[in-house]
Amino acid sequence: MHSIEEKRVYGDRSGATHAYVASGTGVVRVRIAGDAVGEFSLPVRCAARDLATSPDGHLLAVATDEDVLCCRLEADGRSDGGSSDPAHDESLEVVETGFGPAVAVGVDDEDLVAAGPDGRLARSSGEMCDSIEDDETDRRGAGDRDREPDWQSLSTDRIDDVRAIDGDLVGTDDGVYRLRDDRLEHAGLTDVRDVSAAGIPLAAAVDGLYKLGNGWMEILEDETVDRVAADAAAEFGRLERAHAVAGETLFELGPDDEWRSVSLPDSLESPDDRIVGVAYGESVYAATENGRVLARRDGGGAADVTDVDDANATTETADPDQWRVHTIGVQNVTSIECGPDRTP
Repeated sequence: MHSIEEKRVYGDRSGATHAYVASGTGVVRVRIAGDAVGEFSLPVRCAARDLATSPDGHLLAVATDEDVLCCRLEADGRSDGGSSDPAHDESLEVVETGFGPAVAVGVDDEDLVAAGPDGRLARSSGEMCDSIEDDETDRRGAGDRDREPDWQSLSTDRIDDVRAIDGDLVGTDDGVYRLRDDRLEHAGLTDVRDVSAAGIPLAAAVDGLYKLGNGWMEILEDETVDRVAADAAAEFGRLERAHAVAGETLFELGPDDEWRSVSLPDSLESPDDRIVGVAYGESVYAATENGRVLARRDGGGAADVTDVDDANATTETADPDQWRVHTIGVQNVTSIECGPDRTP
């Protein structure tokens, strides 16, 4: 007898979350219900260095070693203008934006923000990501390549090393910058690895985790924090679900506003099993560098699902903290994000 989660990821797909994982092979689309991973595919083949979604999940942007790609997403995991049958639609209708090679990408409201390997930062309207409905000859948007690129430089002084972009925050080797219309404004700190703009701004730095209040306040001391994430559904001025990664340790914000380390499955024992991103939907999801997706139900309790193995994925039951681990067969993973309808 199939569990409800199996029906949602293999049969009736209503209510399933679609996560997108950036890897050295391309963008992997993963369908998840509860903490059960079902079908997954590789709709975009590229060397993906970073990806980002808009707060509502409908705009997906991908930084690659050749260009910044983007597309509109629907709740069933299709791109706007894609096949009417998502179960057999292996592609996303992406648009090449003309930015060039990128190391980081973000979405600020409906604008794209991207950084090149040389420190160049620019923004462009998300309108360029609308599907090219009249061009049926090229599903990757080649019909739009002749359009003059619409990227506006954000600074005359190039930053040496851009590490992360989220909303109006940019994390660099020189600290945090904030986007102010067509310019950048230094906002403090140094040697920042990652940033999160949702709810209350957070910054992961070489000397700790910080939140923005009356200036930057340290909330995790004596830790080199590599990653930070917060649920985009949080109200302004509040944090609901939030996580940070320091080495091999995952920290989680508790209901008492205290940050605590989280137990992870024993199977994550390799250095390549370090978590490189956390995303939020019906459950909490994480991805490791070597292509393993973790899913955990919110609220605790044993997972009432049946393990499912297929030719491409393996599933392991996680430890008592209810994390479940799923291998999706890619390497060099850099991030994970969720598509539309992410309300828990």
